[in-house]
Amino acid sequence: MLVTLLDAATYATALPKKESDCAEWQAAIEALILVANSRTGPTMLAGIGVMKAINRHEERVFNPDRKGPHWGKRKLLRDR
Repeated sequence: MLVTLLDAATYATALPKKESDCAEWQAAIEALILVANSRTGPTMLAGIGVMKAINRHEERVFNPDRKGPHWGKRKLLRDR
């Protein structure tokens, strides 16, 4: 479990060369370096980059069953 940015950096540096060369990990590592150097950088951006790199093989699929029912348009006062 990655809790801090230090955990994420340690995890990223321990990756094999083949895996760390992919574009997702390069972007995540670059965001981690940016946050570490500036200390005021977008820490959320680094976290999102690491999560996208970890889950890069997961395909997001739209589930239409999760969509709520449509109950009709809202009636305006002028249309009553």
